[in-house]
Amino acid sequence: MTTIAVIGPGAIGGTLAAWLAQNPALTVTVCARTPLDDIIVETPDGTITAKPVVLTDPAQAPVVDWVLVCTKTYDVEATKPWLEQLVGQGTRVAVVQNGVEHVRLFEHLVPAEQLVPVIINLPAARSAPGRMVQQRKGFIWAPSGDNGAAFVELFDQTDIEAVVAPDFISRAWIKLCGNCGSIVPALTLRATGAVWSAELEAIVRGVAEECAAVGRAEGAVIGADVVEGTVTMMRTMSDETRASSIHADRLAGNRMEVDARNGVIVRLGEKHGIPTPMNRVLVTLLAASGSPWVS
Repeated sequence: MTTIAVIGPGAIGGTLAAWLAQNPALTVTVCARTPLDDIIVETPDGTITAKPVVLTDPAQAPVVDWVLVCTKTYDVEATKPWLEQLVGQGTRVAVVQNGVEHVRLFEHLVPAEQLVPVIINLPAARSAPGRMVQQRKGFIWAPSGDNGAAFVELFDQTDIEAVVAPDFISRAWIKLCGNCGSIVPALTLRATGAVWSAELEAIVRGVAEECAAVGRAEGAVIGADVVEGTVTMMRTMSDETRASSIHADRLAGNRMEVDARNGVIVRLGEKHGIPTPMNRVLVTLLAASGSPWVS
């Protein structure tokens, strides 16, 4: 029996916990701030229900085989009490978060060799505690190697497609290139397609091109088509399109993952001597808007 603890039962963590709990060979524990009776996820193919063990006190947590960290990037330190209890010598910790700095954010809490960075594309939203809506099929990428392969195996009996990505760095930066343009609607509070113009396109393209340039300096292979894909996605975003998480967080008055999405482009751009004026300006303006964000 493989034991798994999921820290952070939000839209992503709750959906993953529910899917993993469908496999009788896995024992799933959810680490939450508030108690939950069960988890119900409306998926494209029907509703799934899970009744995992739910813990709200880290002191009650046992050592497990796997920990899935599904919190926002700004909540890293809040996971420390859980990790101190859950992680043993053989525990592997999958970091299921946005951005490209999965290992850097957690290596002061868990030995780097036990960390497994994970890239996920799982459109899901939480309607209430323990209640999720999954819009379409999910995809997960883990790095090559024993840890990544073992993580992928956890999802063998789920409807989420999990694979090993031989070039994980490229996969992570390609996703970031797709996500980084969302800072524009988060700042304007408007769907970009509804107000599209040549000037707005230049801003979106600049943000994505800066991201691609920094990613290449970090060792990622990013084609021009990735930037074009970001521009097309933002051009076709309508008011009916579900907001990105950073846009939705600002609409709800929640803290936003600005550093993980755009601040990192500025920081690593400085490291490599690559100018990132578009990302720098938008990050600065979003900070000056008075909305919660991460410096």
